Amino acid sequence: MNLRPKFKKDYVSAIVSFIAHHFKESDKRGLVLGISGGLDSSVIAKLCVEAIGPSKLLGLMMRDDVTTPQDIQDAKEWAKTLKISFREIDISDLVKSFQNKFKIKAIQRIAIGNVKARCRMIILYNTAALENRLVIGTSNKSELLTGYFTKFGDGAADFMPLGDLYKTQVKEMGKYLGVPPRILRKVPTANLWKGQTDEKELGISYTDLDRVLLGFELQLDTKEIAQRTGLDVRKIKKVEERIVANIHKRKMPLIPKLGIRTLGLDWRE
Repeated sequence: MNLRPKFKKDYVSAIVSFIAHHFKESDKRGLVLGISGGLDSSVIAKLCVEAIGPSKLLGLMMRDDVTTPQDIQDAKEWAKTLKISFREIDISDLVKSFQNKFKIKAIQRIAIGNVKARCRMIILYNTAALENRLVIGTSNKSELLTGYFTKFGDGAADFMPLGDLYKTQVKEMGKYLGVPPRILRKVPTANLWKGQTDEKELGISYTDLDRVLLGFELQLDTKEIAQRTGLDVRKIKKVEERIVANIHKRKMPLIPKLGIRTLGLDWRE
């Protein structure tokens, strides 16, 4: 068995229907998306246009001193191609204000990165509240399983259309949807600090990571995943440790069981 997540064309229609259905149910005026010039947000933008049309989607480019001119240009050009509304917001002053107020040192990159991610989400939800929109999340299954997102930052959204697709599947979907090659070729990064990349932080390429995650999804043990992927058992165990350590990010805050039915436990919505 080849452990490699596959992309199927049917996924596109399923996600488009998902977006259209939940948007209609929400009775909102539109959707708002953080558009970065990267793969995930570019794919989501295209799917949203297919689902509800360009006039109801707003893309927000929330740049700072780490954002490259190429990312801004790519986001702007893709928005123009899709004929969606596009706005640019500089969050540098917001982040620096928070950094100064709480004396966060420049070397504390993760702390500053979390502030950036949460500033972006505040802007998205503020825009959504003022304009009667829903916030679309861009997280994929690889990020969600490994906890590679900021809690209440880029991990916050009204719904996440890519949440059941691995990163490598999203890339294949991007090719199928006609996302520009220059975006598809980009090294994945959250742009939280200069030189930051997803794979450097994760310690594994997305190609290998997704194969390991698929193995766990199929409930294979570490040894069998190693045999089917050719990867070192230690690397596989590190991925497993990440999944376990970040369970809290994938759950609502824990509530003690006291009543007859308890939210998050046996009260089903």
